[in-house]
Amino acid sequence: MATNAEILPFHHQTILTFQTAAALTNYGGVGGGGSSGISTASQLAAAWSMEDHLFQQTELPVLTRSTHHMLRFAPYALHHRPQLQTIPPALYLQHAAAAAAVHAQHHHNLQQRAVSPSSPPPNEGFHISNLFPEILELIFNELSVCDLGRAAQVCIAWRDVAYSKSIWKGVEAKLHLKRSSPSLFNCLVKRGIKKVQILSLRRSLKDLVLSVPALNSLNLSGCFNVTDVNLGHAFSVDLPNLKILDLSLCKQITDTSLGRIAQHLKNLQTLDLGGCCNITNTGLLLIAWGLKKLKHLNLRSCCISDQGIGHLAGLNKGTAEGNLELEFLGLQDCNRLSDEALGHIAQGLTSLKSINLSFCLSITDSGLKHLARMPKLEQLNLNSCDNISDIGMAYLTESSSNLNSLDVSFCVKISDQALTHIAQGLYQLRSLSLNHCQITDQGILRIAKALPELEHLNIGQCEGITDKGLQTLAEELLNLKTIDLYGCNKLSSKGIDVIVKLPKLIELNLGLWLKR
Repeated sequence: MATNAEILPFHHQTILTFQTAAALTNYGGVGGGGSSGISTASQLAAAWSMEDHLFQQTELPVLTRSTHHMLRFAPYALHHRPQLQTIPPALYLQHAAAAAAVHAQHHHNLQQRAVSPSSPPPNEGFHISNLFPEILELIFNELSVCDLGRAAQVCIAWRDVAYSKSIWKGVEAKLHLKRSSPSLFNCLVKRGIKKVQILSLRRSLKDLVLSVPALNSLNLSGCFNVTDVNLGHAFSVDLPNLKILDLSLCKQITDTSLGRIAQHLKNLQTLDLGGCCNITNTGLLLIAWGLKKLKHLNLRSCCISDQGIGHLAGLNKGTAEGNLELEFLGLQDCNRLSDEALGHIAQGLTSLKSINLSFCLSITDSGLKHLARMPKLEQLNLNSCDNISDIGMAYLTESSSNLNSLDVSFCVKISDQALTHIAQGLYQLRSLSLNHCQITDQGILRIAKALPELEHLNIGQCEGITDKGLQTLAEELLNLKTIDLYGCNKLSSKGIDVIVKLPKLIELNLGLWLKR
């Protein structure tokens, strides 16, 4: 922006300022001056001998208006404004003097205007960068892992807070172990991460296990290339902090690995061997010998028999004391197990709270007699056990009064009579699954009257259920939160309208509820 000291070069040897122009024309302010000023300016202009071509090289002081409505000077080349080339020098001086006077008046007005007080500096205590680290920790605790990583890149202070161990508590690191990475393991230790899931493995596990001594949980699920050699190297020393080990679908491991685990992982509480088809009764003997603190054991699809269950139950005290603290035992799809295995369980594993026997085709009604003698049993899964019938339910309800979850889905021999037995003995049930069972509205009426605290009911593909049964459920089971009606093709919109009015209903599965 031009100022009142801006130079107007009319000639390379003749310089005129705004102040000089105002003095010559006697322009003290807006509207000031008179003919004498103009005459003096004319005489001065006549004294100068200037050629026309010099005017064409001049910066003309032209009146322009800025965004703040202030007059200023702006340069214009005369060869772009041919209409101004004939204006005499005296008129230039008049314009210059007038502009200088207006600018001076505006400057005077600004000085007279009341000066507003400067804004006070922001209160530093309320700025996010000045929050105490403890407050930032509370905020960062609500962030996801990805957002936490972004926050750590903002500044050094945030990075230091983001590395606090309290923030990473419970976070599971998911890694691809393709090469040795000491810096990665150091980051895990610095953040206090104790849970690790291996997504793919091309390096030895030993580096991870030794570099992260506080490792609490190790998940190798689905790592098909894990072998006994890998686990032998990794578990060559005692690992007292490791309590959770997931080896599900690691199909190359055998009983040899279980020997290492039983020897060096004495404090292990959870072991998942689901899908490890090379595990045999010998492996169960090693588990029963070394893992005294084991509480959760999944043996889905393992090649085991009644003898192996006897090892776990501690029936052979001379060789192994057994895993007497077990609370969950997964035996899904262990087709070599019979009712004798359930006898071993009832005799030795008295602390069991949950057992999964789904797809165990050799289990019959007689085996449920043994389970009825287990006072702490709370959850029982008999899904797709084809040999379980109404009689088995009668055996089960004789003493199993603490059961709160029962699944007999796809047990095609279960009918309304089984529901009568359940209504007479299993008063603590909160979850009941009867998918694809031979039940009708009459059976629904019996359980609805006897189990008012039922919260989860699965009756999908039960073709005997009609709108009348739903009406009964809506009237009696006011605590229902989820209900599965998948494939119940005898229902109509009327029945659905009734069931959706349940006050606590959260989830309703209506897939294929109406045939078209």
